[in-house]
Amino acid sequence: MVWLYLLVCLLAGALMPLQAGVNAQLARWVGHPVTASLVSFAVGTLALLAYNAATRPSLPPLAAVAEAPWWAWAGGLFGAVFVTAAATFAPRLGAATFISISIAGQVLVSILLDHFGVVGFAARPVTALRLLGALLLIVGVLLVRKF
Repeated sequence: MVWLYLLVCLLAGALMPLQAGVNAQLARWVGHPVTASLVSFAVGTLALLAYNAATRPSLPPLAAVAEAPWWAWAGGLFGAVFVTAAATFAPRLGAATFISISIAGQVLVSILLDHFGVVGFAARPVTALRLLGALLLIVGVLLVRKF
């Protein structure tokens, strides 16, 4: 089952450079990256509404939703920042540089999240090899950018 999860995550990751390029082009058509992000999120919201209508997942009680910690609501904001950054900077940096620097940022923050065991992640200590992996990603970003 883990292999299926990895495959789905690989495919989801493969969509990121496409998303960046599509949203950058949308920004050109609508005139602003934030407007493109708004349109992108509206399309995504419609797709999720259609999926929910088709699958009819059970909805949580409102009390459970209200008890969620404040930070649990920030995911949409983080997504909006990423989509807007992609629409703004991917055309200027190129797909490979934008995605590689994004991945480096994801790994660096992921190491911290794991180390401190925050926002629902199990604590996994920072190790020299994990830091080396992050450093190699940064070197990779520099190589992708230069060549």
